[in-house]
Amino acid sequence: KDLLFEIGAEEIPAGFMPNILGQLKQLAEIKLNDAHLPFESIATYGTPRRLALIVKGLADTSAEISERHKGPSASIAYDADGNATKAAIGFARGKGLDVADLVVEDGYIYAETKTAGVPAKDIVTDMLPQLITGLNFPKSMHWGNLDAKFVRPVRWLVALLDEEVIPVEFATVKSGNVTRGHRFLGADEITIKNAASYVDTLKENFVMVDQDARRELISKQLHDISASKNASIVWDDDLLEEINYLVEWPTALCGGFEESYLTLPDAAIITPMKDHQRYFPLVDQDGKLLPMFLTVRNGSDHSIEVVQAGNERVLRARLDDAKFFFNEDRKKPLIDRQDGLTKIVFQEGLGNLADKTERLLKLGRVFGEECGLHEDAAVVLERATELAKTDLTTGMVTEFT
Repeated sequence: KDLLFEIGAEEIPAGFMPNILGQLKQLAEIKLNDAHLPFESIATYGTPRRLALIVKGLADTSAEISERHKGPSASIAYDADGNATKAAIGFARGKGLDVADLVVEDGYIYAETKTAGVPAKDIVTDMLPQLITGLNFPKSMHWGNLDAKFVRPVRWLVALLDEEVIPVEFATVKSGNVTRGHRFLGADEITIKNAASYVDTLKENFVMVDQDARRELISKQLHDISASKNASIVWDDDLLEEINYLVEWPTALCGGFEESYLTLPDAAIITPMKDHQRYFPLVDQDGKLLPMFLTVRNGSDHSIEVVQAGNERVLRARLDDAKFFFNEDRKKPLIDRQDGLTKIVFQEGLGNLADKTERLLKLGRVFGEECGLHEDAAVVLERATELAKTDLTTGMVTEFT
């Protein structure tokens, strides 16, 4: 049989997802192996609103377990006439056997026991609640007046062994066969007929639950658009991974901004794009930054031009900030920013950055002498040391670290 277990929740932080899915798979494998319940394969899937576990080819019952238990020595277990002593009788009783079932081997008595297989339904009924409570998160939440904790409030549970609902309850939410589609495009209530139809049923409701397929589609869409613009993407695997867990139905799009912003340093443009807005910058064949970006919408291409305009408007505001800070910061030479270092704590017990700079100046003089620096080079070293930390007082570093 196939087992489906879906935990539906409010949007889970994208950075948490890979670790959570790994934990869920590992924990399920451990539980099934400990229960001696054979299975063919196990996989976990995840989107911002759900964690899903699918176990295929689950056996009807766990394997029968044969065990051999070593008891006391035969000289203690039996008297001179060969009669069982209290030691043998107690050992047999503890293993649920008659004393006549004990065997003697190598001077010791042994008890051989067999444990009958347990139905898969009973095993997974006990296992599924443990999967929920067994997951660890960087930060957990509890909601209402409940003591239950999870990464985000749990809103629905789906637990199916083929088409049979497995009873599970967590934080007053009871399991069933009803899930939810895309928050805006899919149905609020979707009945899952059986575990095998889960992925396809969600796809019909604008949810690509398979994160690997979703990642591959996002990558293809991004590269197709960049190729159509005769441009290259400033690629970032970590950014792709984050975007992958921010969407359930990805649609990539291209936006643009005024060329006047290209007078800013590339880093001042790329940082707002990638770190603030999760956009991919584009460059031309010579590696020069273009006034364009790629992003991924969590939805279809309906009214995509409206989404594009909204993203362009947000980026424009970010770039205006960058332009403002860059121009304002350059009005004041770095050497005039030394006083600001007294307001920035370096480390408790080690003073502020002005104190650190003083220590670096003393160290620099010692190193300069030991290395035999020429007087001109020593002056450059001292100047560089005086300026080394002053950029930390600028708005550019503060806002666009």
